[in-house]
Amino acid sequence: MKLYTIEHNHKELVAIQGNDNHLYSLSSLGLVVTDMNELILNWESLAPHITTKLASASVPPIDHYRILAPITTPLQDVVCLGVNYHNHIAETADVIDFTKQADTVYFSKRVNRCNNPDGAIPHYNFVDKLDYEVELGIVLKKDAFQVSVENAADYILGYTIINDASARDIQLKHQQWYLGKSLDGYTPMGPCIVTADEIVDPHNLTIQCYVNNELRQDSNTKYMITSVEEAIAELSQGMTLKAGTVIASGTPGGVGMGMKPPVFLQSGDVVRCEIEQIGTLCNTVA
Repeated sequence: MKLYTIEHNHKELVAIQGNDNHLYSLSSLGLVVTDMNELILNWESLAPHITTKLASASVPPIDHYRILAPITTPLQDVVCLGVNYHNHIAETADVIDFTKQADTVYFSKRVNRCNNPDGAIPHYNFVDKLDYEVELGIVLKKDAFQVSVENAADYILGYTIINDASARDIQLKHQQWYLGKSLDGYTPMGPCIVTADEIVDPHNLTIQCYVNNELRQDSNTKYMITSVEEAIAELSQGMTLKAGTVIASGTPGGVGMGMKPPVFLQSGDVVRCEIEQIGTLCNTVA
């Protein structure tokens, strides 16, 4: 399934993509949820009914809508993996040296509201080094605590795309990365959540980012250092990952900070993030 949040007639609706590639609101199928978070929290009971009702329903698809971030307001901060690709470690070693880092780097990102797949990325006047990071996002469907690597996949609802936009000057100014990663509008997400059953191997997906149609990041999720399952298992050993948790799994090499010399985003730049089998985010810097 491909799950969307859309704006239709000034209302936010949860929708599913049908076999005809059109979108159908869950409410039109007789499944009323207020938002994607409510769907996730009730996934185990609602999921069996969604495809059945879609197949048997005779309702028309939705037209004249705008696609929003699939989870407009995460229930908690987004959990992020830092420097999770070797080529990203190498390209940024002269700025932050993680070449001898043995363990996974985790940090969190405050997201009051996710930016939409076509939303404008703010360019604050106190930020001089705005950067992009295409990442595979993971959405959990149930609470995970002390989960094994072998069982971690059972907790995954699906996958999405996240652009971990970063104010590098703010990020590096402080000892922690939280502020430089958490400015409003710095988390474009979408265009949808692709449920895990549709992605055979999340660790074999082409992942790319273009800036003004110039290919900057070009890799594959198979090059992650810490896998999706390993991250869920490690995080959950002493911390409950609640249903609806969003995990950003790290970015490959090719970010602006890693270029020689560095090249940061400017107003008017168009950032296009793509991950195989999921779709595209295309955001313009305001």
